[in-house]
Amino acid sequence: MTNCFEGIVDRFVLSSNEFERNLRAVRPAQWTWPTPCTEWNVRQLVNHVTRGNLSYARLTEGGTGAEFLRLRDVDALGTDPVNAFVRSVQQCATAFTRPGVLHRELDYPLGPVTGQQALAVRTTDTTIHTWDLARAIGIDDTLDPTLLTWIDHHLEQIYATLPETPTAPDTTHRFFAAPPQDPTDRTSQQNQLLRRMGRRSDWLPAGPDHRRPG
Repeated sequence: MTNCFEGIVDRFVLSSNEFERNLRAVRPAQWTWPTPCTEWNVRQLVNHVTRGNLSYARLTEGGTGAEFLRLRDVDALGTDPVNAFVRSVQQCATAFTRPGVLHRELDYPLGPVTGQQALAVRTTDTTIHTWDLARAIGIDDTLDPTLLTWIDHHLEQIYATLPETPTAPDTTHRFFAAPPQDPTDRTSQQNQLLRRMGRRSDWLPAGPDHRRPG
């Protein structure tokens, strides 16, 4: 059986680089714009990803799931969101490359998982939020095809044993958005995955200042 977690640190770095590229395109006026994650504006979405990187790194150092949840919404961006995000990626990648971490059991908020599975969840989350950010600020939202295919082919393995997943019909959706009941686009692998992850591929923010990605 193929180990879907092979090369997971490299996949995490790739997904983070994709997110960073979109982050660098955010204009000053766009930080308060809405995103497909209805509870977050652009800054809150970027903070979620940045804070998540720091919290995942902390898990490898003995951090607890309770601590992870307590810090979930604490500001991690300060006055320089781009550099804060870049530093968080470096910290997370370094943490998961330490000897033994990928196979060590971590106290993840949704239950104990190995380091490699935790980082796979982190990589998936970052990839989907890359689309969220692109769509929110009106730039090209095409996801990296290698990440897209990897997530699409291994979604069940990535979330295996967790009591809540993006795709489980009986999940509480405390942590993951519920898939739309009325899918609007099944024509591409990306749109199908977005739907499985609780997104509508036709989502656009309202208002004359927002433009469809070109």
